[in-house]
Amino acid sequence: MKPLEGKVALVTGGTRGIGNAIVRLFVQQGAQVAFCGRSEEEAKKVARSLGGESLGLGCDVSRHEEVQALVARVQERWGTIHILVNNAGIVLDGLLMRMKEERWDQVIQSNLNSVFHCCKATAPLMVKQRYGRIITIGSVAALRGNAGQCAYTASKAALVGFTKSYAREMASRNITVNLLAPGLIETDMTASLPTGLQEALISQIPLKRAGTVEEVASAVAFLASDEAAYITGTVLRVDGGLGS
Repeated sequence: MKPLEGKVALVTGGTRGIGNAIVRLFVQQGAQVAFCGRSEEEAKKVARSLGGESLGLGCDVSRHEEVQALVARVQERWGTIHILVNNAGIVLDGLLMRMKEERWDQVIQSNLNSVFHCCKATAPLMVKQRYGRIITIGSVAALRGNAGQCAYTASKAALVGFTKSYAREMASRNITVNLLAPGLIETDMTASLPTGLQEALISQIPLKRAGTVEEVASAVAFLASDEAAYITGTVLRVDGGLGS
């Protein structure tokens, strides 16, 4: 039997990068996987490439009504949701004194409010079945800070407190809530960084390399598994030692 066989998972931001690696690993491990991106056409295209049981959907997770509709569509397909991975998010860098209020609001809505919407929408299903795994993708930047990323680090740091509080709320229902904090990970975004900046960042990492999306996905899959049943309210760093 595969580790996630019989489980239904919902992954936000699943069409590319870390989210896509999570979706692919969940499918390999036997889960029925729904995932979303802003473009439903792109999400469906990714789903067709996966095989297994997957469902690609469009959703702006910063909008409450769209998240409610997303969860309803997954429930219509498979009846429930056992695993929620809050991965969707954005980065809009810039010095605080130059940041426009609307850019700040956009980051908070996409990175923080989206997690509130998704957790609230899936809560009735998980409470009813007395089982759930909730994993939110944060960032090691929330634990150490980065110049030019006040909005991003604020949104990710808030998720630490959210995770610890929500874990206490849901523990009696056999629902675990954890946060995974990646460091520098090889994605399209980091590949576009100037070579000098990449080298400077890697020099700060004790393991002296960037991580891979597959390494992040493996950690998420562990937290989603029954083997992690006694882990809740924790922050797991996947950062090569950067946040130490």
